[in-house]
Amino acid sequence: MTAALKLMGIFAHPDDESLGNGGTFVKYAEEGVETYLITATRGERGWFGDEDKYPGPEALGKTREGELRAAAKMLGISEISFLDYRDGELDQADDSEVTAKIVAHLRRVRPQVVITFDPEGAYGHPDHIAICQFATAAIVAAADPKFAATQQSEPHRVSKLYYMAWTKETWAAYQAAFGDLVMQIDGEERRARGWEDWAITTRIDTSAHWRRVWQAVSCHKTQLAAYQALLDLPEEHHKNLWGTQTYYRAFSLVNSGRKLEQDLFEGLHDDVAVTDMA
Repeated sequence: MTAALKLMGIFAHPDDESLGNGGTFVKYAEEGVETYLITATRGERGWFGDEDKYPGPEALGKTREGELRAAAKMLGISEISFLDYRDGELDQADDSEVTAKIVAHLRRVRPQVVITFDPEGAYGHPDHIAICQFATAAIVAAADPKFAATQQSEPHRVSKLYYMAWTKETWAAYQAAFGDLVMQIDGEERRARGWEDWAITTRIDTSAHWRRVWQAVSCHKTQLAAYQALLDLPEEHHKNLWGTQTYYRAFSLVNSGRKLEQDLFEGLHDDVAVTDMA
């Protein structure tokens, strides 16, 4: 019996699923792929309003969870799971604990394809870097029958892992709206650099879904102060932001080579069942 195609996104904060991957989720959900989302935190520190109106981490976390659920519904995501870590503290979490939590979800859902942040965390965000490392480690551990997850489960071998890989052109369009995206971490400046076109392995055409992506982004109302510039963008600029999603294929057990992929499930359609082995 052929297994259902399943895509899992593993990210750090509410809105990562929409800003970076919204079109991908919509596209595959509409094609009948089961789509799942793991979010490590509830974005409790992501407040862009007046400082004196900050509701506190618990209240903001609950609000942002609601925003994420609304956005996920817009994107057609089948299920959301939270890892329950604090925003801004993910890189300080116990690595074995986080890995075990993700392994439990991987073994339960049994996705063939996983997407997450790249090793630089898009623009050096410590939480983004941490979730990339945890997700990558969990994929290895999930296939190991000797690894004990937080729940008893059969090993599962993920077939393909992808890192988000925004090109320099995409970052230029993004920063034209938001301004220069830079962080000060440990006394050093971190900023988005963008991937070279030749390093992109996979380009997904999501041009038919950009309006749904923008609607999903708009669900994150607590973040709209930061997104305010997006409201005034012309339609063409929105198409440039949400009309293509690019990835780096970190590994694949089913295909290889320099040919640019246009499908995250390339190599899996003919015989999906074989990838669902323990």
